Amino acid sequence: MNTAARFKIVDGEKFPRTGAFVLAPNHYSEIDPVVMGVVSWKLGRQPRFLAKASVFKIPIVGRILRSSGQIPVQRGGSVRGSEPVKAAQRLVERGQMVVVYPEGTLTRDPDLWPMRGKTGAVRIALEQGIPIVPAAHWGTQHVMERYSKKISFFPRKTISVKIGDPVDLSAFQGRGLDTATLNEATAVVMHAITGLLEDLRNEKAPATRWNPAEHNQKETGRFEA
Repeated sequence: MNTAARFKIVDGEKFPRTGAFVLAPNHYSEIDPVVMGVVSWKLGRQPRFLAKASVFKIPIVGRILRSSGQIPVQRGGSVRGSEPVKAAQRLVERGQMVVVYPEGTLTRDPDLWPMRGKTGAVRIALEQGIPIVPAAHWGTQHVMERYSKKISFFPRKTISVKIGDPVDLSAFQGRGLDTATLNEATAVVMHAITGLLEDLRNEKAPATRWNPAEHNQKETGRFEA
């Protein structure tokens, strides 16, 4: 990926070089985790991801995931499960970062705009008292289209990435982490991610965020929120 694509990173100085934090990017291609992994390495951090537990059962792949500190999440579960919570606590203790896709899966929006988010990213940030940093990327679809199994390396593609300021969640600190509070905080994070993507695309996102439940679409994916 490093040689197959050019990376144009905007506001990379906003990416925390030390300390634990949640990186929350948009998600529209199966290769997105590789993209954000490369970006994290380029900016000096070793990325960790929340990944579906089923992926850990794949020979060799599962071993690599475990050895590199990736975090399994049971299908149908959430970050409220004991293992993800314990893993998040270990990340804080070690001052590590974790990449969490708030959408939970590839966006279903027809034009690849961020859709409705899930609450895992903000739950980790609020429970662990760590920053959540929004990020957006654009151009990955030229390397691997949504739902495609084909990767196109040539001609060499350019992927633009923009890092945002940590999302201000101070209004939610001290409040009980009930569903309404988490959904409200998640909407703030999704607004920040969408704003970054608008800057990269130089266009405005739809006024109403895509909601798969309203379109009878099943939400699946390997990288959990």
